[in-house]
Amino acid sequence: MQQEASMAAKTPLKDLELVDCARANAKAGPTTAAELCGYGDDINGFQTALKQACDKMGVEFHELSDLAKAEPNPLELEGEIVAPDSTSQL
Repeated sequence: MQQEASMAAKTPLKDLELVDCARANAKAGPTTAAELCGYGDDINGFQTALKQACDKMGVEFHELSDLAKAEPNPLELEGEIVAPDSTSQL
């Protein structure tokens, strides 16, 4: 979900808030993500702060598109589905 420009942070976001905002706006590109995360046109400062926040959180980050990758679909994860054979066996 992409934020509208009117919802840009007034001050540069940090840590979890920065990573969440960057992830939500990653598909829009670094210029838009930097602006919405409160970094204006300071793309280098945005990317540096984002790298530091990701490192601190243990999130692998090389470029903004790393955060845009789709989350795994829970139905595609390995494992077994445990359910009754019929509604009368609930």
